[in-house]
Amino acid sequence: MADAVRANNTKSLIGDPRDIFIALGVILTVVLIVIPLPTILLDTFMALNLVLALLILLIVLYTQKATDFSLFPTVLLVVTVFGLALNICSTRLILTQGAAFDGRMIRAFATFVVGSGGTEGLVVGFVIFIVIIAVQVVVITKGATRVSEVAARFTLDALPGKQMAIEAELNSQSITEEEARRRKQELQQEVDFYGAMDGASKFISGNVKVGIFITVLNALGGVIIGSLMHGEPLLQAVGTYVSFTIGDGLLSQFPALLVSTAMGIVVTRSASPGSIGEAVSVQFTRDARIYWICAVVLFGFALLPGFPWYVLIPMGILIGFYAYTISMKQRKKAQFDAMMAKSAEKKPKDENGEMSPVVPLDTLSLELGYGLIPLVDKDKGAELLERVQGIRRQSALELGLVIPKIRIIDNMLLEPAEYCFKIRGVESGRGSIRLGYYLCINPGTVREELPGEKTKDPTFGLPAIWISEDKRDEAERAGYTVVDPPSIIATHLTEIIKSHASEILGRQETQAILDTLRKEYPALVEEAQSQKALSLGEIQKVLQGLLKEQVSIRNMVTILEALADFAPITRDVRFLTEKARQALGRQICFRYADENHILRVLTIDPALEQKIIESRVETGSGGVIAALDPAVQNAWISSLARSVAAVQERGWFPIIVCSESARYLVKISADRELPELAVLSVPEITSDVTLEAVGVIRLDH
Repeated sequence: MADAVRANNTKSLIGDPRDIFIALGVILTVVLIVIPLPTILLDTFMALNLVLALLILLIVLYTQKATDFSLFPTVLLVVTVFGLALNICSTRLILTQGAAFDGRMIRAFATFVVGSGGTEGLVVGFVIFIVIIAVQVVVITKGATRVSEVAARFTLDALPGKQMAIEAELNSQSITEEEARRRKQELQQEVDFYGAMDGASKFISGNVKVGIFITVLNALGGVIIGSLMHGEPLLQAVGTYVSFTIGDGLLSQFPALLVSTAMGIVVTRSASPGSIGEAVSVQFTRDARIYWICAVVLFGFALLPGFPWYVLIPMGILIGFYAYTISMKQRKKAQFDAMMAKSAEKKPKDENGEMSPVVPLDTLSLELGYGLIPLVDKDKGAELLERVQGIRRQSALELGLVIPKIRIIDNMLLEPAEYCFKIRGVESGRGSIRLGYYLCINPGTVREELPGEKTKDPTFGLPAIWISEDKRDEAERAGYTVVDPPSIIATHLTEIIKSHASEILGRQETQAILDTLRKEYPALVEEAQSQKALSLGEIQKVLQGLLKEQVSIRNMVTILEALADFAPITRDVRFLTEKARQALGRQICFRYADENHILRVLTIDPALEQKIIESRVETGSGGVIAALDPAVQNAWISSLARSVAAVQERGWFPIIVCSESARYLVKISADRELPELAVLSVPEITSDVTLEAVGVIRLDH
């Protein structure tokens, strides 16, 4: 405790290490003006100056809002002082060392920009230096300074009106007090930022002026020192010192040019929230006509004599292709907007002709790309519609759940050959098929593979190939499972219903089941729903728990009798679900048993089962999880996966039998890795089924 107190006191005395580092950096920047540096440190700091300028520009480009980089005015001052200090240090070294100056950054920059030696290279370098200075002063800095002045003035003038608007929203209780405080703080930050930028823009203009002054003094002083003091010929002194001076000036002004560009971007993008890339992608792709016109103009220039057609024609082709891409996107968006407008007209309206305040989502919907519309076209047989009706009847018989009518619509945002299933507006499955072709799935017994376009079965993700109709017989003889396009969607729909049946069953569907059952079993329904028993929501959750493990709820009489028996004892949904499963034990066992009523099962080592039971943890939302230690969980899943794989290799369905208290915990602990695993409790096993243990699951030590 004493050590911790001493550490806290020491930290409070020293302060935040980051603040100390920044303070030392600022002090070092100022001290560089008077302290001579060796050339290796000068090269290091000049490279650092270039990197800092580049980082500032990139941060500005990727910042969502201008005020997000509120430190920019301060950074601008520090970077400007740092660049001027380096300029002074390099001037000192150039004038004192002359031809012996070995600063690599300045030499490399001078050689790269000036080019070959001699008077011509010096003139070229001097002209480039003047051009960069002119661009920075006349174009960027002057424009950015003016924009920052106007932005600061307008922001300050608009401050009272914006504050009054926030107060009005707060008084009308449209926003909370915290929200109002946050908006006022953001507003004040915006005013402070643009006010600071108005002054910070003067740093850049002053930096340019001082840079020109230092460069002129450096050149004149170098020629005087070289020719008069060192006795060098005039042309040699000019070639040495002026070359170094131009390289030094360009190396100091190039980072300043990057920073001034960043400043111009900051003050000119105040009305464009989001990053620069987002704004460009939206605002440069609104209309394809401008790109079509641009492509035509380029082709026209290419036909004129003397123009470089080998440059203009490829450029025109690229712009034309981009225009075609934008046109297709706009066409899809227009078709989708028209479809949505048409759907909106069909939405339920009230008696005054207004839109209903409730626009319900479809319980289950199938969206098709426009290339798959023939599958539901009545003029072409509408084969898929008949399959969907058959699947609804099959689901009612197998799961006891009557699926609401499946809405089939076209979606222009999908690819032409794509389809998508949605449950209450949320995507639950997607696939792509080819009309006129058959999907061939290898069940594992095919020896001779057929040529075809490789793909995957959208339902189970199995490797498959697309073949034409004339190769269908050959594929069937080779052992492939051949599926036509309507069957692909129908199979996928069947699996979607099985795996999401618990989501499809809502309170309204539960009430419809009870209302239908009440006609023949009124006493049973009344007892199950009486005030002393269960609410509609609790009955729904029990049925959802059964459907989640694909237990049919068709035998509602047995389920309600079990609920009526145990509801007076407890209203715990998980306990009632287990009792409902036990009441349906014969149905569950016969689902997995073979024709001889033999149920081959895996068992769990008693010590491991006890660990799983002891790991039971109730969550804050009322749920239950198996919170095994990570190492034990990994070992449990690894051992379970091996046992399941061994059972499946022998052609049996993986089933685990355990105690009633462990059944649900075993299921949820393995559900993510092995969702198809069936877990039964001992009370669910009926007397007319023979159990045959085929393995014991133990932890690996």
